[in-house]
Amino acid sequence: MALQQTASRLPPRKTGKGRRKKSTGMGVILYTLIGFTGLSLVALCWFFLTSSGTSVRLMMADTIITTQHRDWAKYLIGSDELKKRVDAYTKNFEEMGVEKDKGFVDLGKNSTKPSTVKKELVKIDPISGSNFKGYLVTISDPKKVRIAVPEKAGKGEKVSSMVKRTGAILGVNGGGFNDPNWEGNGFQPEGIVISGGKIFYNDKGVNGSVQVVGIDKEGRMIAGKYKVSELVEMGVKEAVSFSPRFIVNGVGQIKSQADGWGIAPRTSMAQTKDGSILFCIIDGRQKNSIGATLYDVQQIFLDHGAVTAANLDGGASTVLVHNNAIVNKPSSEYGERYLPTAWLVYDHPETANIKNVWEGLDIRKIDPSKW
Repeated sequence: MALQQTASRLPPRKTGKGRRKKSTGMGVILYTLIGFTGLSLVALCWFFLTSSGTSVRLMMADTIITTQHRDWAKYLIGSDELKKRVDAYTKNFEEMGVEKDKGFVDLGKNSTKPSTVKKELVKIDPISGSNFKGYLVTISDPKKVRIAVPEKAGKGEKVSSMVKRTGAILGVNGGGFNDPNWEGNGFQPEGIVISGGKIFYNDKGVNGSVQVVGIDKEGRMIAGKYKVSELVEMGVKEAVSFSPRFIVNGVGQIKSQADGWGIAPRTSMAQTKDGSILFCIIDGRQKNSIGATLYDVQQIFLDHGAVTAANLDGGASTVLVHNNAIVNKPSSEYGERYLPTAWLVYDHPETANIKNVWEGLDIRKIDPSKW
């Protein structure tokens, strides 16, 4: 009896089936880890050692270069290659701005008959590509466009605020600005600002050269590299600074996607042969719209007859406002940025109350990081 009770307390004996099940489970995990490691090594070899992988890696690096985390690109391409690519883009952008305009835009001066067809002033069409969504704005009369600036010194202003305050029909963001750590107050532009034929801001001096995007007194778009004195002689009425000019005399200057300066939100401006101004607004850094390269924007403009085109500030600054409503989806989680300049469209631009907010200020003493 005692023997039977003792035997009943002994643990059950493991069968060969249980051992096989445990062994099989460990094998599956082991083979999965080996397979994952092998695939990771293959992917890394493709990413760093093949031409197709390198193309993807460089595109990713160029995309990062357009953000506030530019230095992160070094983890993909190294510090030396990062500097090399930034220098190369700067050099290419400078070269794109040198060729002189051949006057392909016809503003109707040579026509013997005045046009009886009345075009709508503002037209907005949705556009899209494989990685992006956005809008193409057509302004039929280039003389209806003005550069607006903030109302108060010391801080930029949202485009939607400029539109509402000055009674504009439409507005898009304008030129570049001093933006320390991408946290600037949006008050200090870079280069030059001209509005209503008057120089509002100039950090280059009279004989300094600057990359501009502007419109002259005849309504012709001016883009590229010019001396400030040249801009005055040419009668430029509205202008901001940014680059590059990427369509010159009807010819696209960006040869491929690989040269398109990464994928990002974009704002760009162009002019067609009949004088119409085009604005291309591309959303980016979002699930349904990653962004576009400048090559993408170039092709959109060429498809719509542009003979001149230039880049404007993009990224988190990209915004389109129409009838006091934001049309696109700015990439920043905080919404619109505070900016120093915007392109605004008016029925009667001569009546727009746009004052020089930098008048009387020593621009050398502006602190762009102080809110």
